[in-house]
Amino acid sequence: MSSPNKVALFIDGANLHATAKTLSFDIDYKRLLKEFQSRGNLVRAFYYTAMIEDQEYSSIRPLIDWLDYNGYTVVTKATKEFIDASGRRKVKGNMDIELAVDAMELAEHIDQMVLFSGDGDFRSLVEAVQRRGVRVTVVSTLSSQQPMIADELRRQADVFTDLAELQSKVGRDPLERSTPRDREPRFNARQVPLRDNGSRDTVSSD
Repeated sequence: MSSPNKVALFIDGANLHATAKTLSFDIDYKRLLKEFQSRGNLVRAFYYTAMIEDQEYSSIRPLIDWLDYNGYTVVTKATKEFIDASGRRKVKGNMDIELAVDAMELAEHIDQMVLFSGDGDFRSLVEAVQRRGVRVTVVSTLSSQQPMIADELRRQADVFTDLAELQSKVGRDPLERSTPRDREPRFNARQVPLRDNGSRDTVSSD
């Protein structure tokens, strides 16, 4: 009997949220985990997101805590502030390096990598992992008005899965009114508080 397919998930949190938002549904992370557990031996499910440390409350914190206790390996780091060329304050939170390092370290222990991101910067990572004999599935979407996935990343992947096709399996039921204790809280991406001057800071993942 052949051994089960060993799978690892690598979720670019901000990118996946933005992609689902363009498709007008919320990700049910409990269902997502079960879906990929049913496809083989799920070795690890990583979730990457940047955190803003100096705010009193971050709306992403309940989701991070839930994921951490319910089968996900959560990787976070503090964002960095900078002033752009036009003098606007921006917050930068790029998790590409952390994701790439984990993927390369785990490559020899898995058969399939599932990358939830459309970021073209990951093309070289996908190619490097493939050279180690790992098949790579990229999950993003072409179904939005503007594609959320870079063409070079889609071409490099062994398999491209449109998130729209997974909605029935990993989407939250829009009619769901009550929130069971074992279900993750909703993620409101607008985690940056309004400043006293009424302007909202811009979060960049570049």
